[in-house]
Amino acid sequence: MKKILKPLISVIVIGALSLTINIDKNVLANAIANTCKYDSASKVNPDYSTMNCLLTETALSYNVPPEIVKAIAEGESGNWRHFDINGEAIVTADNGIGIMQITNQAGYNQDRLKSDIVYNIRAGVETLVDMFKRKDLPSINGGERDVLEHWYFAIMAYNGTKPVNSPFVQATGERNANAYQERILQIIEKLELIDLTELPFTREHFQYDSNSRENIKFSAMNYDFDLPLTKTKYFFKTNQKVSATTNVTVRTRPTTDSPSMSTLRKGEIVTITGPFEYESVSTKKNHFVWYPVKRNDGTEGYVASSYLNYSAQTPTPTPTPTTPVGSIEVSKFADYKSDQYWAEDFQWAVNKGLISGYQNVYNPTTKKYENLLKPNTNLTENQMLSVLFRYFKSDELASTKPSSSWSADVNYQLASKYALPTLGGKSASKQVYAVKDITRGNFARILASMHYGKTVSQPEAILFLREFDLTTTKTDAEFKPNDSLTRAHAVAFFHRYEQIFNK
Repeated sequence: MKKILKPLISVIVIGALSLTINIDKNVLANAIANTCKYDSASKVNPDYSTMNCLLTETALSYNVPPEIVKAIAEGESGNWRHFDINGEAIVTADNGIGIMQITNQAGYNQDRLKSDIVYNIRAGVETLVDMFKRKDLPSINGGERDVLEHWYFAIMAYNGTKPVNSPFVQATGERNANAYQERILQIIEKLELIDLTELPFTREHFQYDSNSRENIKFSAMNYDFDLPLTKTKYFFKTNQKVSATTNVTVRTRPTTDSPSMSTLRKGEIVTITGPFEYESVSTKKNHFVWYPVKRNDGTEGYVASSYLNYSAQTPTPTPTPTTPVGSIEVSKFADYKSDQYWAEDFQWAVNKGLISGYQNVYNPTTKKYENLLKPNTNLTENQMLSVLFRYFKSDELASTKPSSSWSADVNYQLASKYALPTLGGKSASKQVYAVKDITRGNFARILASMHYGKTVSQPEAILFLREFDLTTTKTDAEFKPNDSLTRAHAVAFFHRYEQIFNK
């Protein structure tokens, strides 16, 4: 049985995300090889547990989510292979070398790329980091490195920003499941057992000539998605509280071959008791790792990293006279201001589950990574529908199954069912409107139509808001129906609706 902890990374990385020691790369490579008990001079592919270790430790040393590095190695080499049966590095027809398929990368020793797996992995990770830093590629939200979906365009660029890697087939508007980055994300879902969020891009954002080899032209250089994105599962710390993402088996050892001790219930909170460990059966190929955990009853065992979540890491705030017991205090958000008109509205909306806020994103005002409400950020039509159905049809929203891979599918299924006058829709020609800002006038129509159970016109909708004191404006022009709807506007309208119709 092989049990590998991670003393190397605890020395090099202080905190979850910051590489703080400038260490010689060869010293680092030797340390990784020693940590993983791998002989760099060998000419055979290491066992799966050792390869998992090599890929994971190298990724962590460069502050890259290991899930991504392992999936790229899987996609590039197939089955984490570097050497062929003769002990020679696998080199493809386009001169891609070894496990990370390094092709024509200047600054790397070509012979060493073939002979040294650790060096080859390092070259691949460094290439990926260079792609992440590129300024000519779009960014997502604040570009936090520990969020898997934020690496979407870096993964694309690892293979090339050519038309073949557009997430949409331009001619049909269909999602291109064969795009390189889409295939890598599928590997993460399949082998890391993690459900990722499909990012709601539109084909208009990816311009290219299908008959040309020219790179894709990006019409948007930043995407601000109010979506539940996925953090890496490799930064849990000892004594940290985490929760189970589903009902999951607790094992006696870090392998599925060990006996079951008990079953964690979905949402159950457990405590991490030590660093993660790699699969103890070296011939079993798992991308995930294992964390030792303790339940509230004192039972200890191992749980696969895939099934643990960060949702329980923030303790419930101590109630104050102004905060009902068990509620979330929105003052924890750095941009919350108690003197703004929307202050009580956000307190209500966050606690009702309509708005979750942005967790650990870059705040340009303070130049820190903080939790933000972003009250002045505009809502897209799809985002507004999410809030609408969380309010009116939360159970139906949760139980409706998507009929396609489009991330907005369920929202527009329900919008069609309730005859809401949306601009977006499930057809390829209408999907682009789902991610465009919704106007205050269109929002009024959708809210009023939901209320009355029939489609109403914009003047009728604004009159509805005025007659029931959902707006204080006196005229249609004063209501500004053509202005974009902000997050603050939305929570204010829903809070007033709650106070008037549901009290």
